Amino acid sequence: MRRGLTALAILPALLLSPAVLAEKVQTEVLQDGLDHPWSLAFLPDSQGLLITERSGQLRRWQAEQGLSSPISGVPAVWAQRQGGLLDVVLAPDFASSRRVWLSYTVAGQDGRAGAAVGYGRLSEDYRQLTDFREVLRQQGVSGGANLGTRMAFDRSGHLFIAFGDNFQAEKAQDLTALQGKIVRLNADGSVPHDNPLAGKAGARAEIWSWGMRNPQGLALNPASGEMWESEHGPRGGDEVNILHKGRNYGWPLATWGIDYSGEKVPGSKGSHAEGTEQPAWYWKISPAVSGMAFYQGEHFPQWKNSLFIGALKEKSLIRLSLDGDRIEEQERLLTDRAERIRDVRSGPDGWLYLLTDEANGKLLKVGLKP
Repeated sequence: MRRGLTALAILPALLLSPAVLAEKVQTEVLQDGLDHPWSLAFLPDSQGLLITERSGQLRRWQAEQGLSSPISGVPAVWAQRQGGLLDVVLAPDFASSRRVWLSYTVAGQDGRAGAAVGYGRLSEDYRQLTDFREVLRQQGVSGGANLGTRMAFDRSGHLFIAFGDNFQAEKAQDLTALQGKIVRLNADGSVPHDNPLAGKAGARAEIWSWGMRNPQGLALNPASGEMWESEHGPRGGDEVNILHKGRNYGWPLATWGIDYSGEKVPGSKGSHAEGTEQPAWYWKISPAVSGMAFYQGEHFPQWKNSLFIGALKEKSLIRLSLDGDRIEEQERLLTDRAERIRDVRSGPDGWLYLLTDEANGKLLKVGLKP
């Protein structure tokens, strides 16, 4: 059943909040020379952070030492088009397990590829991943587009993985396939018994929700404990969704975008379809959303109750102000930098950390001027 939303929650995001904060934003380049960096993860105890480069390298960065050589033991990746080494997240018990999860693309048949996720143990000297285990893999059906593969842990230690439709829209509604799905696993990679389709014939037990197109951001809302997702629409119709168990998020039956041809998306019933969820927010004109993070620091109280999302096409940082689960306004930041923002994280020091998706990619530290 489609959940009702207030009119404001589903209005096309055309009205910008007054740019009171935009002129106060300050940015520091911490590292450049990165090869299309895709994701970052903070290490505990001020040990720096991990960064993935789409071409296949996992590196450690520290404030004083800078960027490390590539960490060994990372699986070989299929680095073409949107594919390669993608997301990196630490297990909630990393301090004891040293477990690091990676998402990446692997070569299939006929020059095609599939997305995969797995984990290994990071050595005490941060130089090697050992005992790497692939946990889940899509079939090799992608030409390197609409891969998704963002990952995030919830409060109970379950791992959520957002898989794209691989540019095969009909797969998003096929419950026997992982394309266009949100997957939920236990911390060891097994399937939770309370997943909505567990034990049901003709469905993948790993699935939590479905009807996604090309997920690019995944983050746990610290206020509610719910998982949020951002995704690319086709031509227009980028979305932010709040992920609920066993719900259908519509693609391609319902979309606020149109086909690249300019016509209606094949199979679409329009912006609404019976039995599907409406987004919490959408953009009629796509900014090409990417990684996202809820601001969790105390350093900048003006950013309390904010969700930050990178924009690839618009080359900006989007700030959405929240009232509970309701998105009220948006603001564009860093519009003067003209760089594709791939990932956004809220740092333990109360600052934002961003990655730019460029051949000379950068790690940025972002905050507000006093």
